Amino acid sequence: MQIFYTVQPGDTLFQIANRFGVPIQMVIAANNITNPNAIFIGQQLSIPPGITRYQVKQGDSVYGIATQFRIPLTTIIEANNLQTPYTIYPGQLLNIPPGNPFYTVQPGDSLYQIGLRYQVITSGRVNTEIIQSANNLSTTQIFPGMRLTIPYAPIGEEGIIAYTTEGNEGYDIWLYDVANGNTHRIVRGLAEAFSIPYWSPDGEQIAFIGENNIIYVVHVSSGVIATIDQLSQGYGVYINWAPNSQQIVYAKQNSIIIYNVNTHRFQELHISGATDVQWFPDGEHLLFQALDENGLSQLFRIRTDGTDLSRLTNNTGGRLNEVRLSPNGQFALYTTPGASISIIHVVDLSTGNTIEIDGGPLAKNYFPTWASNSTTIAYSATAFEDRGYFSLIQVTDNEGGRTQTIGISNCFSTPLDWSPDGMNVAYLSGCSNTATATELWVSNINLPAPRKLITERSILALKWKPSKNNGSLSTFKNTQFQIQFQYPSSWEQITPERYEGTNGFFQISAISTPASIEVVCQNKAFHQLMPYGSNPRIQHTTIQNQEGCFIFPSNDQPTEMNNQSALIIQYPEPIQIEGTSYQYFILWADTSHIREIGESIIFL
Repeated sequence: MQIFYTVQPGDTLFQIANRFGVPIQMVIAANNITNPNAIFIGQQLSIPPGITRYQVKQGDSVYGIATQFRIPLTTIIEANNLQTPYTIYPGQLLNIPPGNPFYTVQPGDSLYQIGLRYQVITSGRVNTEIIQSANNLSTTQIFPGMRLTIPYAPIGEEGIIAYTTEGNEGYDIWLYDVANGNTHRIVRGLAEAFSIPYWSPDGEQIAFIGENNIIYVVHVSSGVIATIDQLSQGYGVYINWAPNSQQIVYAKQNSIIIYNVNTHRFQELHISGATDVQWFPDGEHLLFQALDENGLSQLFRIRTDGTDLSRLTNNTGGRLNEVRLSPNGQFALYTTPGASISIIHVVDLSTGNTIEIDGGPLAKNYFPTWASNSTTIAYSATAFEDRGYFSLIQVTDNEGGRTQTIGISNCFSTPLDWSPDGMNVAYLSGCSNTATATELWVSNINLPAPRKLITERSILALKWKPSKNNGSLSTFKNTQFQIQFQYPSSWEQITPERYEGTNGFFQISAISTPASIEVVCQNKAFHQLMPYGSNPRIQHTTIQNQEGCFIFPSNDQPTEMNNQSALIIQYPEPIQIEGTSYQYFILWADTSHIREIGESIIFL
């Protein structure tokens, strides 16, 4: 359930966010705030999970800490089970909830308005039903002064997340349906605490290392489980599927094993000390980590028949860990040197050039993973060591720029994974009373209002099911509009500026006006012909370091518009077309694809 802070005299949004260790963008997103400077006394703000612990200093009192955080004294007393005379001591860690686990209904409120305000939205629709269910309301009628618990709503988008959890018979693997919040167990008791569910690219099978270090493959729809191989140890071994979804590759002792899960035949390449073996997109080459002739950790490339072995890096430092190849095969990331200090590096495999990612404040950066666009990375950055460990869920580009925090976990570090469209990051939290996570969360990179999906006894690993269209993208390039982006390969060209498919479309143009981005977005969204309905939503964004905005339609958009949304971006420099200067690029696309296409835009 969401936690609410009541705005006090003198508060600003920045002060409130900073007080609870939450990026201001997350507070803005969680409360659907359009003007950050227009909060008011008595306003109830939903505070996303942040830094909820405080280390007591010499001279502190419970009253003084409550005053510092501007929350009721009783909130701290109850959260820490303090007994009179409420004695605390230096070094003690206190839980500091940002407010109450309920919203107090105000005059004029409706369930729809409350749900819209606090992002209780599923599939673009305010989910009043889940608010009713959480509060045992038989109708939508509410009245001022009523206290409502406000739940997090299922996303409502198509997708499945596989996760490992502890069951009564051992460790199980379950599936979470992102669309409706339903869960389904597919493996009972065969997993281990270190088991990671690795999806095949077609989303039909999951490979994992389970009991007795055995590699299993489960066919998701039928539930049939095949035993593949047994390892000397299962912890830390990476399994990677071939692009054809018929083979897996993994390291075993001093060999690389390529195993066909359909024929149960395997091929062995003798490579001493190889780890992190994975397929290049061509399905004919492998990437792996091993030691060179000088005993230094390097990345290598080899054909699946064992020929054309080549070294790709010139590392002179420590071991390369958590090696992950980008989906397009152009880059690889890794962490180094070890666990206590873990710094992310990105190497361009065509040139060998390496870039260091700044990462979190303690240089403890874990579980880095690529988005489908091969340009964005998400990772868990350990922070705030003095208040008990927390992890920042951060995303950055492959050059370490445009870094932002989109979530905070109260675990030392957390596994995480991207949604297939590269818009959402799922991660674990709920380590407040144990070292093991108990909660699965998700946050959108453009609307970072984290929402909790499930709570379990323990959750140890997660992987998002690939989209069936994952990888089937083409590149659109138009030199007149000086733009390039990716779109589904199945779409066909209608005009030089428009492509259509059975599941969507896009069209491009440019806008000539000296007006600001805010004015342009407002004018387009609320055009007198109402192409986006009577109440469209404008969401400001940044693409390629340029200001822009998304325009999303309201429910009453005309049917003939085919669920059209828009993305407007200011050009880095105005372009010239037939003697006219254009300051803005505009992309129209169906709502399901506008974000995915927009995030891949590159100005030529």
